[in-house]
Amino acid sequence: MTYAYAGAARQWLESWRALVVRVRLRARARLSPRTVDAVFAAAVFLALTGMARRPLHDHPWTIVGFTAPMVAPLVWRRRAPLAVFLTMSAVAFVQWLDDVRLPADIALLIGLYTVAAHASGRRVRAAIGVLQGGVLLAALRWAPDDRGAETFIGLSAMVVAASVIGINMRGRRAAMALLEERAQRLERERDQQAQLAVAGERSRIAREMHDIVTHNLSVMVALADGAVFAQDRAPERATTAMRQVSTTGRQAITDMRRFLGVLRADEPDALRHPMPAIAQLEPLADQVRAAGLPTRLTVKGDPSGAPAAAQLTVYRLVQEALTNTLKHTPAGTSASVYVSCAEQRITVDVTDDGPGGALPAGTTGHGLHGMRERAAAYNGELTAGPRPGGGWQVRAVLALNQNEA
Repeated sequence: MTYAYAGAARQWLESWRALVVRVRLRARARLSPRTVDAVFAAAVFLALTGMARRPLHDHPWTIVGFTAPMVAPLVWRRRAPLAVFLTMSAVAFVQWLDDVRLPADIALLIGLYTVAAHASGRRVRAAIGVLQGGVLLAALRWAPDDRGAETFIGLSAMVVAASVIGINMRGRRAAMALLEERAQRLERERDQQAQLAVAGERSRIAREMHDIVTHNLSVMVALADGAVFAQDRAPERATTAMRQVSTTGRQAITDMRRFLGVLRADEPDALRHPMPAIAQLEPLADQVRAAGLPTRLTVKGDPSGAPAAAQLTVYRLVQEALTNTLKHTPAGTSASVYVSCAEQRITVDVTDDGPGGALPAGTTGHGLHGMRERAAAYNGELTAGPRPGGGWQVRAVLALNQNEA
């Protein structure tokens, strides 16, 4: 009889997990874990009562009376695994005292598995010790005299198997939780990186739009003021100034369309107006000269070896510096632009002979902030402030080889 129960227990150890998986997969979307465990406990109860053999078939209430309290605690097995196991062990001990042998004892292996799968190591060891004590008592009372040791070893092997399966399941669950946490962390980091990229792109767009719009509008305002002033005394100069306003406006539109990525490659403007670079500093100087700011430009070295992005940065730095001079200095101020191109770095100096001093009231300083951001992109530094002898100076050094900067 003991060996028959042992064989049935081995089969249960191999099949009960599959039953749990099937029940969970079918009911997870609609049922709570407690309901799933209740259905599982009912299935175990029906299976164990069906395994009971004669002469216990003549005492059905004995089968139900011991099997029901042995299986019912499984409904709460995941909430309180050790308490459920100890309750089942107490029922099994009462069954042993009454000398009633039932297949319901197999449920103790399920309880032990649950403890090993959900509880800590100390509680698992305690549960194993309790069940091993029950195995010893069962072998002493119910095993044949010549097979006591074999019965004890066989039942102990099932205890070890249930424990190992539970511990492995706990490890797998912990590994899955770790992977899920890692995936969530990576997803959060990806979202953060995307947000940082969006913020960086917004900052870049703000800098470009500020440089394009502010410079061209400042030039157009200066030209328009000059045209109004000259329309009575020198109409031809007023006409020239207004034509320059038109040209500057078209240039601003072209720059904005190029920057926003809507200028098609087959449009003539794409060839007539390349991306601003050091070579376009002379037209820039001509533009501010026409707006009333005498400007001297000096370019030392060969800029052709510098990256296009670095040349664009130099152009924008000079453009912003000249725009500030045009906006914040009185008539009669002149400016000087000096660009030195070396193999590893580019130096930019923009000075004027205006009154200098602090920025005028109402100036936000966003232009200087954007200039510093542009220089920082090349591990460079930008300084801006009044000159000792009067005037204002903007100086930037860009490192073309950032690994050595």
